[in-house]
Amino acid sequence: MVFSSVSFLIFFLPLLLLVYYAVPRRFRWMRNLILLAASLFFYGWGGPRLLPLLLGSIAVNYICGLFAGERQGRALSVRKTAVAAAVVIGIGLLIVFKYAGFFARTANALGMPLPVPEIVLPIGISFFTFQGLSYVIDVYRGKAAPQRNPLNVALYISLFPQLVAGPIVRYETVSDAILERQENLSEFSDGAVRFSVGLAKKMLLANAMGEVADAIFGLWPSTLPVVGAWLGAIAYTFQIYFDFSAYSDMAIGLGRMFGFTFCENFNYPYISASITEFWRRWHISLSVWFRDYVYIPLGGNRCSNARRIRNVAIVWLLTGLWHGANWTFVLWGLWFLVLLLGERYVWGKLLDRLPRAVGHIYTMAAVILSWVMFRSDTVSRAFGFIGSMFGGGGTGWFTDITIYYLRRYLPELILCVIGAFPLKGAVVRFLEKRGAQGALIWLPKLYALALLALSYWKLAVGSFNPFIYFQF
Repeated sequence: MVFSSVSFLIFFLPLLLLVYYAVPRRFRWMRNLILLAASLFFYGWGGPRLLPLLLGSIAVNYICGLFAGERQGRALSVRKTAVAAAVVIGIGLLIVFKYAGFFARTANALGMPLPVPEIVLPIGISFFTFQGLSYVIDVYRGKAAPQRNPLNVALYISLFPQLVAGPIVRYETVSDAILERQENLSEFSDGAVRFSVGLAKKMLLANAMGEVADAIFGLWPSTLPVVGAWLGAIAYTFQIYFDFSAYSDMAIGLGRMFGFTFCENFNYPYISASITEFWRRWHISLSVWFRDYVYIPLGGNRCSNARRIRNVAIVWLLTGLWHGANWTFVLWGLWFLVLLLGERYVWGKLLDRLPRAVGHIYTMAAVILSWVMFRSDTVSRAFGFIGSMFGGGGTGWFTDITIYYLRRYLPELILCVIGAFPLKGAVVRFLEKRGAQGALIWLPKLYALALLALSYWKLAVGSFNPFIYFQF
C-alpha cells in the first residue's frame, strides 16, 4: 500500500483515524495497539508472506535490546554479544534478501559458476533493518533505556508512516512519544497540511517527471540527442527529489497527525553550492545514521588523513550498496567519494572563494551526472547515456521526441525548478513583515486544500504512481 493510492487515501487512513481517535487519550496502550495493528496490516498489504520477516526482525531487536542495556551485574561481554547478534542477524538478512543474487551474478561474471537465487526483495527492508539496529546500539550506548514491552518496540520499528521509505527514525527521539505523546488539533492540522503538500509533490511533479525519465532512459543511449539526454537526466533529477521528499513530507505529516515528531529528511538540497553541502541537505536521516554508526566508530575525523580517507571510502561503498545490489550503485557511491575527498583535500578552498552561483552550477552538474548512474540498469548504459549528454550519441542536438516532451511537460518542469527553491520561507517572512498574522494561519490550509483537490484529480485520471525508494 502506498500513500498516494485510493486504498490508502479513501479507506485505510480515514478508517484508522476514526478508530484511533474514538479511543480516549488516557487509554494510550489501546491507541498504540491500534497503530501497531494498522502498521502490520499496512506492510502486509503488499506482501503478506514477507510479514514474518518484519516480525522476526522486531523480535531479534527486542531480545538483543534487553541484553544490550546497562544493568547491575550484567557483564560487558554479554552486552557486546547482544549488539553483535543484532548486527549479524540484521545485516545477514539484508545480505540474503538484497545481495545474494548480486554476489552470485558477480561470481558468474568472474568465471565462478554459482546458482543465482530468485529472492523477492521485501519492501523497505533496508529502512526497518537500520532502524532496529539503531535501537539496540543506542540502548548499548546508554542513550535509551531497554524497552520491556515488546509491543512498544514493534510499534517503533513498524510504525507505518516511515516503515517502508523513511525517514530513519532514532528510538531516542520517539521513545517518550510512544508512551506519553499528546495529540492535539493544532499538530493534527499542521500534519494534514504537510501530508497534502507531500501528496501534491508526488502526484503533480514527481509522477510527471517520472514519465519523461522512463521514456528517455528506455531508449538506447546511442539514439539520444544532446538535449534529449539532458532532458531525461534533469527529469530524473527532479523525479527522485520530489518523489522521495514527498514521501518524507507525507511520513512527517502523518506522524504529526498521530502525535509523533519525525526528523526532517530534506532541506532543499538542490540549492547547494558544494557536494559536501548537498549531503547535509539530502536524505539527512541516512547520512546521520552512517555518520553515527559507521564513520565515527571507525575513528571519524579523529585519526590520520590516511585512516580518515579509509573511513570515508567505507561509508560511501556501504552507502552505494545500501541503495541497491547493482554495480551502478557502487559507481554512484564512488563518484560521490571522489567529489567529497576532492572538496576536502584539493579544490574545496578554491570553491569557497568562488561566487556561490559557480558552486551551485558545479554541484548540480555533478549531481545530475550521479543520478544518471543511479537510474541506469548497467554501468555501460550509464556511460553511454552520459556520452550522449556530451554529443556521443551521434544524433545531433534535437529530435522530434525531445521537442514532444519539452512541449508536453514544460509547465511541470518550470514548477519543479520553482519548487526546488525555499520560496515558502520567503513568503512567510514577507507576510510577517506586513503583520499578516491571519494569513499565516489560514493561507497554508487553503493552499493545502487546493493541492489535495488537484492530487485527488490526478489520482483519478492517472495510472503512473510508483515510489522510487520502495525498492530500497
